[in-house]
Amino acid sequence: MRPPRFNQATSFHAELKKRIKDYFAKNNLDPTGNRSLHLKALLFVIAFVAVYIHLVFFTPHWAIALLEAVFMAALAAGIGFNVMHDGAHGSFSTKTWVNELAGISINFLGANVFMWKTKHNVAHHSFTNVADHDDDMNARPLLRLCPTQKRYAIHKYQHRYFLLVYAILYLYWVFVTDYKKYITRRVGSIAIKPMSWKEHFSFWFYKVVYTILFIVLPICLLGFTTWLVGFLVFGVATGVFLSVVFQLAHSLEETVFPLPDDTTNKLEDDWAVHQLRTTSNFATGNKILSWLVGGLNFQVEHHLFPHISHIHYSEISKIVKATCAEFGVPYLEHPKMRLAFASHVSHLKSLGSAV
Repeated sequence: MRPPRFNQATSFHAELKKRIKDYFAKNNLDPTGNRSLHLKALLFVIAFVAVYIHLVFFTPHWAIALLEAVFMAALAAGIGFNVMHDGAHGSFSTKTWVNELAGISINFLGANVFMWKTKHNVAHHSFTNVADHDDDMNARPLLRLCPTQKRYAIHKYQHRYFLLVYAILYLYWVFVTDYKKYITRRVGSIAIKPMSWKEHFSFWFYKVVYTILFIVLPICLLGFTTWLVGFLVFGVATGVFLSVVFQLAHSLEETVFPLPDDTTNKLEDDWAVHQLRTTSNFATGNKILSWLVGGLNFQVEHHLFPHISHIHYSEISKIVKATCAEFGVPYLEHPKMRLAFASHVSHLKSLGSAV
């Protein structure tokens, strides 16, 4: 299956890029992260390591330990949102080696940055919400996330059980999908570029490190049952935190799920308009939420300018919104997170009942 193509870029996209470029030039700003982002990253990493040490080496009463496992999951998601995500997009720092270091943080959490870049930077960002090309739309057979996917009887209830599916995402990602991508050399329709010996070594080295830190060592110190309960709580909570944030940006009633033309293999819009029709913001006025999720509630700005750090999204969103209004291009957003969540549930319910 060949990846689809986009129509020629419009004047809207050219003007939007010009205005964003002018914004950074006028304000003498670098589009990458700054000291405040780097301090936040350090805070998340130190907090995660501290909670891990306390849980594994100084294990508290079981009730406190379970709460700490959930907190550690929130910190893992926070590292993914704030550190790895910007690093993997090359927007964490002006220095390449710092971006690479930030991206590698996902390796210590059980996944692999090389696989992530193909799945997220290439497949998802290029072909957002396009069935069979955007791997983020693939939760089959448990969930039907877009209209072209086959409907099963169980999908009638997916709006009720979807959080259970999201709960296993992290564990499935770490123990199944990374290896599947490694073996098949594909992410959906996208072929993974050939891996160098260093990338092969890195893949297996960090998988071993993760196994030692999160499985072998805790079992040796705590026993199998205690480890299993704590690890499952951590894994389930991490899956829910990650899934909910990402799904509230694309799997909604308002977003569209375009298909390429059967003859030309072209999508209807140019790349920029496609991103705006398939992506939505949520709760952008909530500064605490924006800080915690690394600006991923400004998903529109992120998809249009993935190489710009999330610390700039709030300001450039004003330019994007105004330009969209001027050119008559849709700009999707929900003022509250709960409204985006309700839209996601309604979307799942609709797809579960429709053939």
